[in-house]
This record gives sequence, C-alpha cells and structure tokens, in this order.
Amino acid sequence: MGATNGRRPLRRFFSIGLTTAAISAVLSISSSGAASTLGVAAAVGALLLVIATGILFDVIGVAATAASERNFHAMAADKVPGAPQAIWIVRNADRVANFANDVMGDVAGTLSGALGAAIVAQLVPGGPRLQELWGTAAIVAGISGLTVGGKAAFKAFAIGQAEAIVFRMGRLLASLERLAGRSFVTGVGPARASASARRPRVAAGGRGRQ
Repeated sequence: MGATNGRRPLRRFFSIGLTTAAISAVLSISSSGAASTLGVAAAVGALLLVIATGILFDVIGVAATAASERNFHAMAADKVPGAPQAIWIVRNADRVANFANDVMGDVAGTLSGALGAAIVAQLVPGGPRLQELWGTAAIVAGISGLTVGGKAAFKAFAIGQAEAIVFRMGRLLASLERLAGRSFVTGVGPARASASARRPRVAAGGRGRQ
C-alpha cells in the first residue's frame, strides 16, 4: 500500500510532465508559424487574450484550493445543477490546480512567447541585431509584467470568492455533461453528497454528535 502511494507522485510527475512538454513543443512550433502571418494589431490582441486566459486559469486553480465543500452538500441534496461537480472540484483541488495553474499556465506562456516573437519580427523586420534584442527584451518584460501582475491582482479575489467561482465551474461542467450525454466526474453524486452532509461528525472520543 505504501509503495503504491509512493509511486503515484512519480507517475503523475512523468504523465503530467511529459504531456505538458509535448503540448508546449507542438504549440511552440505551430503557433510561431501562425503568429507570423498575423498583423501587428491582431498579434497584440491575440497576445492580450492569451495572457487573460492564463490569468483566468490561475484564478480557477487558486479558487479550487481555497474553497470549502461544506455549502455544496446542501445544494447537492436539493439537486442544484453543478453542486456535485463543485464538490468534485474541491475534493480534487490538487489535480484541478495542477492543470489550471501549471499545465494551462505553461501553455499560455508558450503561446505568449510565440506571439511576442512575431510582434518583434514585424516591428523590426531585418533591423539591427541590437534593435531586435531591445525589442525582444521589451516584449518579454511586458508579457511578464502583465501576467504576474494580473495573477497577483486577482489572487485575493480568487480566495475571497472561491466558492462562487467553483460553483460557476461546477455549473459549466454540468452543462458540458448534459451536452456530451456523459459524466466527466466520478465518485460524487447528489445522493452521496447529501448522505455525506447528513453523516454525524465523530468527536474525539469516538461518539457522533446527537
């Protein structure tokens, strides 16, 4: 049992790491070519959209780790759409945060880098090496400032509104499940959630509260 638990982080390290590396490599190659065909205005707009997407996923990851599932149990018992999915998000906060903050963060970083390089190439076409270097440095600094500053600005919001954000994500998952005709989350349903909410808590002495 202990050996199995010890292998899980290693398996996740390789599975998530290799998947992210593959996605980044594909995006880096494809986006570099695609970004070079965009005009400067379109490339800047796409860059801002990618940065905003990275910030949004960071908010989702932070909210997943900060939210409590307590209030969602009563909602699941009342069959509120999205409540069981919200419980699943909270219970799997580490996986959700890993995907939102790390995987999507790396994808956003790869795309923003490719778009930034395309913008520099169009602003300084065949210019002096030093001018291209300063242009690249300015773009990289701007991307980093917007990304890190945006994440910092919305961190408190993500923590303070964690349950509202998770519930919205739960509603989105429920809608996608209805469209797909299948469940994307396992182990949590309205019946199980309501039973968990009604289960008496066990005190330190081993007796449930009456």
